[in-house]
Amino acid sequence: MASGYSNFGGLAKIDDKLPTPLYHQIYLVLRNKIIDQEFADGDFLPSEDQTARAFGVSRITSKRALNELAEDGLVVRERGRGTRVIHSSPTAPQRANIEGMLENIMAMGLETEVSLLAFEYVLPTGQTVQALACDPTEKVQRAVRVRSHEGEAFSHLITFVPEPVARTYTRKDLATTPLLTLLERGGVVVSRAEQTLTATLADANVAPLLKIDIGAPLLRIRRIVYDQNNQPVEFITGLYRPDRYQYRMNLSRKESTWSPSE
Repeated sequence: MASGYSNFGGLAKIDDKLPTPLYHQIYLVLRNKIIDQEFADGDFLPSEDQTARAFGVSRITSKRALNELAEDGLVVRERGRGTRVIHSSPTAPQRANIEGMLENIMAMGLETEVSLLAFEYVLPTGQTVQALACDPTEKVQRAVRVRSHEGEAFSHLITFVPEPVARTYTRKDLATTPLLTLLERGGVVVSRAEQTLTATLADANVAPLLKIDIGAPLLRIRRIVYDQNNQPVEFITGLYRPDRYQYRMNLSRKESTWSPSE
């Protein structure tokens, strides 16, 4: 097994024991980072040599992964310059009142089991800085959890919480209590959230944890939770198995459009 390093904004695993070709595993890691805007439109990806060293593969393998990104229209390969991202970010998400959704999230947390894989204080990356409107020199609490129902894993969650808020609970608390409950116990009054739902593909990090194949489709939910002062208090990215999780919304017709029911 090989792992990536700082050029890729965090741990990026591939596994030569898996049936999925190494070049495609690298493609999935880079694809997800482009979709997540860790590599933004106009950025240059690490070179073929840097990519090969990061993942512990040959240059031929890294070249094939980058070429696959180009075939999908996510990057353009420019001779003498490198591989440039040409994927534009989606439009800004619609704001939604968290009333009702809050209760559903807390109920799911109480009715399912959780495995806490990571609990640490780290410096935020660009995406987290933007989501939490925080200073990049100020640490945030990062947690990685896998949630299961009746012994079957269905979601992979990565959360970031500003350090002053996160210090109100412990690792043990998070392993046994829904995060939103812990925020409220710490004095946070949750008022609203911004949420996006998209599709993505499982990479070598997530696939074994959810017991699915690399490249399997996943539902991705990204949510920023705000307090009563309109300050972000949580940034979460959740990956869900679509065969074990459904996201349901009731809509009401208002004039010529459909809006979420209150």
